[in-house]
Amino acid sequence: MAVNEVRALLERHGHIVQEIDGGNDHGEDLHVTFVENGQRTEDSVAMQVKGGVSTRTRRGHRVPVGDHGDNWRDGSIPVLCVVHDPDRGGLFWANATRQLRRARALRKAVKSIVVARESVLDDVTLSAFVQGMRRYLAREREGVGRWADMAGVEFAPDDIVKPFENEVFEPMVFWQRRGQPYAVLLHHDLDWEPELIQESMLRFGPIPSVGNVVLDIAEAHWLMGCFKSTEWWRRRPIEQRDPA
Repeated sequence: MAVNEVRALLERHGHIVQEIDGGNDHGEDLHVTFVENGQRTEDSVAMQVKGGVSTRTRRGHRVPVGDHGDNWRDGSIPVLCVVHDPDRGGLFWANATRQLRRARALRKAVKSIVVARESVLDDVTLSAFVQGMRRYLAREREGVGRWADMAGVEFAPDDIVKPFENEVFEPMVFWQRRGQPYAVLLHHDLDWEPELIQESMLRFGPIPSVGNVVLDIAEAHWLMGCFKSTEWWRRRPIEQRDPA
């Protein structure tokens, strides 16, 4: 019944839903491809679907991770958990991939995915849900979605986001929002906690650094390039509208 409810909702709005054989054994029940204006998009997710009674908590639901954690966190497409609980209003959802990535950044073990009661999935909310997931998937293709999840932040569509990997394969991300006088550094060595930075804080010697963050020389040169190439975006007022 739960799988049928999810399928019916998505297909009613034109999206492509494929049931996965043996999904209960492998951790996913549905493969969903989003459709826009009648055309199939490049954006797909997997869904684990559960009936609501066994997963209920006072504030929502929890879906057990079991032995699916590595696949849900590091698989080729994001995995969402969807709960069907008609007594509480219908369908509710959570991004399991994002929760598991954030838990890894915090060095926490996760036994279940939290599904909030506010995260309703219905005919009214579906459009916003699809657009949000498509933005999420676009950042995945850019190679920065994982780091947003690890840091627990959201990149806006017009943010400039530049990833970098140093010589020991540690990732870091430069994040510039429109009209903001500062940028944000997300860094593996900082446990992905956002660090506000400005070009005036960047030093090349005697020890390369930006603020209190110690860098190697390649990281310092990369940050300088990021600052120089995004200066125009910091100067553009937030309220200014781009021409149509």
